[in-house]
Amino acid sequence: MSVRETVIEDMIRVLKDMDDPKPVLVTREPFDVEKLAITQFPAILVQSGEEIREDFSMRGRTGSINYQIRCFVRGTQLDQKKNEIIERVEEQLELDRNRGTANLSIKTEIIEIAPVVRLEPLGEVLITARVQYKYTRGTT
Repeated sequence: MSVRETVIEDMIRVLKDMDDPKPVLVTREPFDVEKLAITQFPAILVQSGEEIREDFSMRGRTGSINYQIRCFVRGTQLDQKKNEIIERVEEQLELDRNRGTANLSIKTEIIEIAPVVRLEPLGEVLITARVQYKYTRGTT
């Protein structure tokens, strides 16, 4: 399995295990947030984004993949709810920065948190997590 696939599957697994606020929906399949039932919040959409690869030796390469984690909340006190889900996502991803692998060259870090303007009662925040890894050419 590719590093991209291993990482996103691990992210979805650990985000489903979050506590308060525990997301009801965590998926990589796009959905229309406007059509979600009230009982489906908080909701999280995880998608892999751009990747940059570079050589560091004749056979060694590094990769850096950005993952977009879109968190949706609903109700009142939206700023508080967004802050809570940001904190929980960060805590969950910090539990295992190697993304469930024995590969110690995999490192996960949150690099950006951006609010997304939405009409109340919806709130959204976009969290970008960067995963850096090393590999030997021809093995990913």
